[in-house]
Amino acid sequence: MSAVPDGKKLVRSPSGLRMVPENGAFNSPFSLDEPQWVPDKECQRCMQCDTKFDFIRRKHHCRRCGRCFCDKCCSKKVVLPRMCFVDPVRQCAECSLVSQKETEFYDKQLKVLLGGGTFVVTLDTSEKSETMTCRLSNNHRYMFLDGESHFEVELSRISSMQILTDGTSPGGGTSRASGMLLHYKPMGSQDAEQLRMEAADDKKVASLWLAAMHKAAKLLYEARDQ
Repeated sequence: MSAVPDGKKLVRSPSGLRMVPENGAFNSPFSLDEPQWVPDKECQRCMQCDTKFDFIRRKHHCRRCGRCFCDKCCSKKVVLPRMCFVDPVRQCAECSLVSQKETEFYDKQLKVLLGGGTFVVTLDTSEKSETMTCRLSNNHRYMFLDGESHFEVELSRISSMQILTDGTSPGGGTSRASGMLLHYKPMGSQDAEQLRMEAADDKKVASLWLAAMHKAAKLLYEARDQ
């Protein structure tokens, strides 16, 4: 184990090298813990094709689910940013498909969230609305809102999220995201508050940001359910 800049450390586990925060309390809310591997003694056959393991047919563990497979059923090496692996790691066919879909979030939507969008923001504790720039923090833990004032929403304290749409677009296409309704618990409080965000001037950028946030919410809830 060795320390690296920006409060992260390089850790070697049975699954591979991982770059994780020095303090586990600062993990990304999208991150997943490494699974417990199925013990070798409990796995005499491939858990996909039922091939019996022997001297030639060796067993391999999927780094995402921890189950045991033959080489044919667990041959793909795919990036797995949700577990902070430095290099692509061995995954079963089912898990590799999931990880490949998540890669789009890390390569595209996450950059959109970090870049931010402009919204008209209304808190249920205030009758006033304010135009604010909303973006995700670099560690993915907070939603920063900046205007004349500034406040933060910790993603782990969001209890529900609803994407608002502007109805059906011309030509019968899909409706476009135009706003978001959040319920969250402020730090130090157990009482939920409501936050309403509606796209300001650049509605295209705001719509892309909201679509990315919707994907982020799915990963967030998956991480909670693990």
